Formats: sequence, structure tokens, C-alpha cells
Amino acid sequence: MIAAARPLSALFAGVALLLMGSGLLGSLLAVRSELEGFDARAFGLVMSLYFVGFLVGTYIAPNLIRRIGHIRCFAFYTSLIAATVLLHPILPNPWAWGVLRLFSGIAFVGLYTVIESWLNAQAPVEQRSRVFGLYMVVNLGALAIGQLLFGLSDPAHYVPFSLVAVLICLAALPVTASRMTQPELPHSPRLALAAIYRTAPAAASGALLAGVGMGGFWGLTALYGTRLGLGVSQVATLISAAIIGGAVMQLPIGRISDRGDRRTAMALVSALAVGVALALSLQGGDSRPLLYALFFCFGGLVFSIYPICVAHLLDHLPPRDILSGGSSLLLLNGVGSAIGPAVGGLVMERWGPETLPLFFAASFGLVAVVALGRRLVRHRDREHPGQFHPMVRTTPSALELLPETHESGEAEPAEPAQAPRDQR
Repeated sequence: MIAAARPLSALFAGVALLLMGSGLLGSLLAVRSELEGFDARAFGLVMSLYFVGFLVGTYIAPNLIRRIGHIRCFAFYTSLIAATVLLHPILPNPWAWGVLRLFSGIAFVGLYTVIESWLNAQAPVEQRSRVFGLYMVVNLGALAIGQLLFGLSDPAHYVPFSLVAVLICLAALPVTASRMTQPELPHSPRLALAAIYRTAPAAASGALLAGVGMGGFWGLTALYGTRLGLGVSQVATLISAAIIGGAVMQLPIGRISDRGDRRTAMALVSALAVGVALALSLQGGDSRPLLYALFFCFGGLVFSIYPICVAHLLDHLPPRDILSGGSSLLLLNGVGSAIGPAVGGLVMERWGPETLPLFFAASFGLVAVVALGRRLVRHRDREHPGQFHPMVRTTPSALELLPETHESGEAEPAEPAQAPRDQR
């Protein structure tokens, strides 16, 4: 049992270091862009290009992994990220940062694909659900720790960028030093988006619109805090509060969604998120404890919306289509995430930082309207009842760890490829 857990420990250690660096970098760029004099519209486009790279990378990574193998691919992508991170303070220009963020998105999704496909191969069949849950806890925990590291840094210097590069390089050590055999990477087709919409319109629309709001959150919250007059440590606390709220509140919200129509849960959670966002716009950062409390509640609500969309889709998909349908829903959410920072940045630049919560309210308000509208138009039973799983959006490979996927017989772990001698 201990021997079987060692490969998973190496993968979890790698992803924890990777997410710490990613969490630190996102906040660091927002504050540093303000010091460099970027306007919010330009910075929003910079952050949107990261999500564009993430989408592009989902198509590039599988072919590259099949061609050069998991270990070499992991080393390739970590080198690419380290180089792009260190170039940010050298090239303080929005156009240069946009290109660097594009390549960072491609590289990060490649690393996630390597780790998640390896988790699929290494996780014991009877423990897949537990491994998936632990993986998501590591994701959220590492992002929160990354914010703590940001709170201890000085964005005006190059040292925080060096720290991000060090964390990314350290992430490669437990993975590349492992003696794990390299698995075959299965082909994961996507369902046509029209088919996804016909199957579960609320899930498709909700994933897209929630992506717009969450893309704005990840891309612009640190800039929002900075323009409200928060210091570095206070910005870190603000984002950490939202992440911790998302970690704490996902499971109870999910259990509620399991007991009734998920569209009702989606509409209710989104409407509550709109209320919190409106309170944020009125509060304006005057009271720091209240600001942190509101962001805790906001994160707890909005982090749950995409998992509810996934669960709603799985309730209405035949088992053979779970992986392809989940991959298509992930694509829709990614498209929304690419739109969010660009639009949110434009809103902030034109009407001030206090309007970012109004942008959140508009995004999640549309989710509520769509979900409630579909609920009123049509009553439907669950053709294939599933359950809610707390999650953050990563890659299609993570969906293979869901127990519904395993039960469908479509995601049995692939036979590991024989490792070359120089990797043993």
C-alpha cells in the first residue's frame, strides 16, 4: 500500500509546487502591471491571452506527450514556464507580456495534462474518487499558499519572479525523478457543442457564462484590490479568502444540488453570488474585514457553479459520452474564461475598479436567468443520476478520475507502456 502511494505522492508534490507558483504569478503580474503603468484594458487582454493559451494547449499537449513521453514533456514545459516568468521583469511591455502569458497558458495546461494522465494510470480503481477529491484539495490549497507567498513579496523587485521560476523548477524534481512507468495517453474526443446544448442547455450556457465571471476573477481581482488602495499582503488576503471560501463551501452546496433539480441550485447559488457582488460594489473597500468576508462568501458561491454544471450534464449523458461531454463543457468554460479578463479590464478602465464586482454580478446574473428560465420551461428527471464533485477547472484528463467515468467502462486505466531503460 505504501509503495503504491509513493507515485501519487510524487505527483501531488509536483502539482502543489506548480500551483503555488501559478497562484503567486497571477497576483504578482497584476500588482507589477500597475507599477509599470499598464492600464486595466491592456492588462485584461494580457490575462485573457493566458486562457487562450490554455485552450490552445489542450490540443497541443496530447500529441507532444505521445511523441516525446511524459517525463521529457514535463521537463520541456517547466523550462518554458521558467523562461517566460523570468522574462516578465526584463520586458515590461503589455505586448510582450501578452505573448509570454500565451506561452505560459500552453505550458501550464501541458503540465496539468501530464500529471492528470499519470494520476489516472497510477490511482487504484477502488480509490479513484478519493484521489480526485484529494487532487482538488491540493489544487485549492496550493493556490491559497501561493497567495501567502505573494503577501511576503515585493512586486517592485525581480525576486518574486525568481521565486516563481524556482517553484516551477522544483515541481519537476519529484516527477522527473520518479520511476513510474509512462502510461499511454488515450484519445478523448469531444461531443459537438450543439449536442451538448441539446442535452443540457443550462449546463452548457452556465459553464460558458461562469467562465466569463471566473476568468475575470482570476485575471483582475489582484488589480482590483490594488486600485482600491490595498497593500500587497492585503491583496493576498483578499484572494486567499475567496479560495478558502470555495474550498469550504463547495461540498455542502453540492450536496444540496444532489437532492433536487440542479438548475434550481445553479440559479439560487448564482443569484446569491450576484447579491454578494452588489454588496462588494457598494462597500468599496472601506472596511477591510467586511471586504474579506464578502470575498469569502463570493468565492464559496462562484467556485461551486461550474461543478454544478458538470454534475447537471452528467445527469443527462449516457455513460459512453461522459468523457467527451465533459471535455466539451470544459472547452466552453475555457472560452468564457478567455473572454472575461478582456471585458472586465475594459469595464474597469472606463468606469473605475469599483465596477469589477458589477461585471461579476452581470456574468453570474445571466447564469441565474438561464438556469431559472430552463427550470421553468421544462421539468426533467435525471436519466443517469450522478453526484456533485468539488472541482476546479483543469484539463479533460482530470475528468477520467470521476467515478461515473469509471463505472461507464470508458476510462479503465490504460496499460502502461514499457519504460525505456534510461528512465528506470
